[in-house]
Amino acid sequence: MSNSRPAPAAPSETGFEDGLAWARFEPDGLPTGGVVIFHGAGSRKENHYDIAREMTGAGLAAICFDQRGHGESDGPMDGRIVSDAVVIGKLFAGLPIGLRGSSMGGWVTLAAAEAVGAKAIVAICPTTAAQLSEGVRSGRLPFDADPDLLCSELSKGDPPPPSMPTLLLHASGDEVVPVGRSRALAPLLCAESRYLEVPGGHHRSLQHDSEITALTVRFLAQYLGTAETG
Repeated sequence: MSNSRPAPAAPSETGFEDGLAWARFEPDGLPTGGVVIFHGAGSRKENHYDIAREMTGAGLAAICFDQRGHGESDGPMDGRIVSDAVVIGKLFAGLPIGLRGSSMGGWVTLAAAEAVGAKAIVAICPTTAAQLSEGVRSGRLPFDADPDLLCSELSKGDPPPPSMPTLLLHASGDEVVPVGRSRALAPLLCAESRYLEVPGGHHRSLQHDSEITALTVRFLAQYLGTAETG
């Protein structure tokens, strides 16, 4: 008797859009919504395939992509950090869209939500524009960036609170992005939103936690046309 486990599902489709490398995961049957997944600084799309696979179980399609300066995408990260999200969102033409991002990806999720036309979003330990800019200028962040173009965009500051339902998650023990950032944002979110602060942990502890992922999927499914799953 073999104890081997089946290989994880591969992306349904991969490609490039305006120099951005992406991978799409499709559910069985027609999707009722699409979720764009944003990675953090120094990461890449493959590191979030597990999240995309969980989305398909709720009837949602999902796209992971490499932000510029990461993975297979072209060029350094520059002033297109937000507009690139719109480019990827258009791959879900005709579907209600949700966004999910962590750390730097959490900031992009918040910043791009209105422009993408997202129906619901999930932001995990989102950084701030000032913190991201400081990391780029100091060279501390592990990715290729055009400091002048990127920091010019970041100088616009943090976006206003999103108008759509938002699930905001933060570990109280986050040593990279202080939890006070999310505590200040939480009261400004719309009534359908939810803030969950998890005791202890660290900056990465929520990103692939199975319970947090399940909560994320249920939240997005609720607003993207699918019933909540167990």
